[in-house]
Amino acid sequence: MSELIEAVRAGRTAEVVGLLDGMTDAERRAQSPGLKALRKELRSARWDAASRRAYPALHAAGAACQTGAAAAASWITAADMRWSGLSPAVLLHVLGDRDAEWLADVAHRIADRPASAWVPYELMAGLVRLSGCPVPTTDAYVRGWVQHMGGTWPRGDTILDRLRGDAYLTDLVAALFETHDIGNALEWGAGDGPNSWSDALARLTVEGALDRAATVDACVARLLRGGTTADQRAFLRVLRSLALTREEQRERVADWSALASDAASVVASHAQSVLGSLALDSELTYRQLAEVSEAVLFRTERKLVRAQLVLLGKVLARDPAAADELLPAAAQAFEHEDADVRERALKLMERHVKKVRSAEVRTGLALAAERLGPALRARAVATLGAAPVDATATVYEEVLPPVPRPARLAPAPSSVTELAEEVGAAMAADAGVTGFERALDGLVRHAYGNREDLLEALEPVVARRWWADPRYLGADRRYGDLRHGMLEAADALDLVLATLCEKTRTDTLHSGLQQGAPTRNCVHAALSRAFEARVWEVAYRIRTEPLPLLLSTPTWSTGLLEPDELVTRLDTYRRMGARVGAADFAQALLRVRREDRSVAEAAARRASALGTAEGTRLARWLTAGKPLPPVVRRRTSGPRILAESGEVLELQEDFPASFRALGRPVSAFGESRYCYHWSNALRAQWPAMVPERRELLAVRLLRDLSGLAVDDTRGTASVLPLLAESGGEAGEATHLGVAYGLGARHPEDRLAAVDALPVLAARGQLDASRLGADLGQLVRRGAVKPTRLAESLRTAAATGANATIWGLLSHALPVLLADLATDGPTGPIRGLGDLLAVAAECAEQSGARGELPHLACTADRRGASRLVREARRLRGALMPVEVAA
Repeated sequence: MSELIEAVRAGRTAEVVGLLDGMTDAERRAQSPGLKALRKELRSARWDAASRRAYPALHAAGAACQTGAAAAASWITAADMRWSGLSPAVLLHVLGDRDAEWLADVAHRIADRPASAWVPYELMAGLVRLSGCPVPTTDAYVRGWVQHMGGTWPRGDTILDRLRGDAYLTDLVAALFETHDIGNALEWGAGDGPNSWSDALARLTVEGALDRAATVDACVARLLRGGTTADQRAFLRVLRSLALTREEQRERVADWSALASDAASVVASHAQSVLGSLALDSELTYRQLAEVSEAVLFRTERKLVRAQLVLLGKVLARDPAAADELLPAAAQAFEHEDADVRERALKLMERHVKKVRSAEVRTGLALAAERLGPALRARAVATLGAAPVDATATVYEEVLPPVPRPARLAPAPSSVTELAEEVGAAMAADAGVTGFERALDGLVRHAYGNREDLLEALEPVVARRWWADPRYLGADRRYGDLRHGMLEAADALDLVLATLCEKTRTDTLHSGLQQGAPTRNCVHAALSRAFEARVWEVAYRIRTEPLPLLLSTPTWSTGLLEPDELVTRLDTYRRMGARVGAADFAQALLRVRREDRSVAEAAARRASALGTAEGTRLARWLTAGKPLPPVVRRRTSGPRILAESGEVLELQEDFPASFRALGRPVSAFGESRYCYHWSNALRAQWPAMVPERRELLAVRLLRDLSGLAVDDTRGTASVLPLLAESGGEAGEATHLGVAYGLGARHPEDRLAAVDALPVLAARGQLDASRLGADLGQLVRRGAVKPTRLAESLRTAAATGANATIWGLLSHALPVLLADLATDGPTGPIRGLGDLLAVAAECAEQSGARGELPHLACTADRRGASRLVREARRLRGALMPVEVAA
């Protein structure tokens, strides 16, 4: 062993540097093979004490002994060297004797690495300084520069002081405006004060260190490109710090118009204020103001739209000649989703319509007013000449989505190559019920009759699994010792693959089959135990007595299994003399379709004729009648309304122990709080386990679903569309789950609930009075925020389900208005006006009529708050036509 290698292995970095300093280039190159061999050796035990001690010295020695710039850059930035802890100063020292061109090449190569490579900025900057090369303006270099300049320095100087002394200031600032997602780094630790980036860049333009025109152009262009919220906020702060002159603002009217039309709200608001100032100083033409107004009034942000209407009113009050140009633009607001905006636009028309000179413009305004709702349109008849509403001309028709049709599962792949591809895809990403079931059935079928070819085809898939790496599983350990059960569906396929590859012990498989993985008594335990039992059985039978096929593979994507298909599979087992798996058969019984009694009874006769115990059991199951839902009762806990269920005796008889827990009572509070069932991919499998027993699943998921609204958790609502497409009664637990989803914190969860709502309605399974009352109580208890609920319901109504949403709100609002009518101690619920606005819109669109309890008390309150205005609007919409007249 050479002296250098010995010093590296011992971790004596100072000695290594001294040895390198005394070597010629040829001697350094001669050490490279030994260093590479040592690196390979250390990789296998990267985190032990000897490796951690050796890596800093290895990092320095390997970099110094590389001949080519590419090899040196690769060594320096390698993933295994990333956390070596070696100081950049040491690397600069050992590389400092190379020629400038070589150093420049290395500098640019390591600067080209992604920022995730965590190359120290001090190293990149040091190489640039040593070589004298042009500064790199890559993403990694600019990010490193920003963090270095904005960091806390021991001298206590400011960002401005540091930037003044930077020789590459102009190039790096220009690159800064081109760097994506840099806003957080610009804002971190600096804020708006004198030590901020925005203040420093503004002062450098004043001092002349930066060209002002180029900086302003770059900043505006950066805002026009869009980007993350942090980027928009940071570069807007820079733009404001530059304090543009009126001349600079006039030069960029087109840019302000584009930003006001399409930029993020905070940027659009700034652009709108600049344009408003120009307009009020007569530095915008009417045509320019009209064009930007049409775009801004199309936006959803009420604050921006109201500000634009106010601006139009000011311009029209000052110059009546602008009416012909500006009022048609203001008419765009007649189609805004917010009723208050529509009313403000109508008031603007009423105030200034007499100033219009063109008959053609008047006609256009009258036609535009026909897009208003009934109440506002009645006002427009008198002021704008709009045609009156003809109550007999149109009849509202509810638009609900077609009832979803489940997809039939294709047979398992007949080719082992195709099966291997599907297994790999199912493990790499969430393949849902269809992908998982096809992969599992295919593995079972080919393991029975084509095992050697299957193993060969699976080699590329297996090679990527962690348990195939000997560093993780040594000779004394085997995959399958699952301490927490299967965390996601891919774990089930992992167990089957590991069994095929002889990576599991038979006693482990037997233990899993008999007892399952240890699990806490969480509310999901019954579902996870039943899911896992079938997989453990498949793995054990592959080792001991392979199954020819799975009885429980569903026919449809919802998990339903056709009775005739199950009878045919049982007949195949009978003819082959194969022994049926208990868990596989139990899952098949839970999936077999029983709601169609004629089909079930015909299949039962065929099953009885098989003459097998399983055939007789299936016949008895099919003739037992439709599945009965569990008895569900409500319980409350803080702001939550939860549910618990009683025993389902049908699932306690003639089922394996691993499935009986599905029929046991479910408590809302008794289960352990410690739960590992975090994976939404795993939850997506559960509806397909009990496809005709929706409430059995919903009651076990209800606490998770409540967390979407109460605890601001994320993701659980993805199961709601699956529940909506399932079979069985949609009862208390299902409706409560949808209610929590509609009030979820995160938009994607609210959209999942919105997707589920019209599906239940289209299938005739939505109880509007029950869901409405639930929503009212949840809002009243503080579990659901009205603003979130209003957004969800507005989205659902926009699909054409106005009558459905009105049906919900007609039962939710009385609960909330009752407290207001009695002057409860808490006062009006914040956001109640938003719910009333959605209700008024739905009532107007659907033609709903009648009285809403306690609405009159709210509408008669003094003042003009949003709550009172929307209550009056809703009362006007619900009044019969003859009374309104």
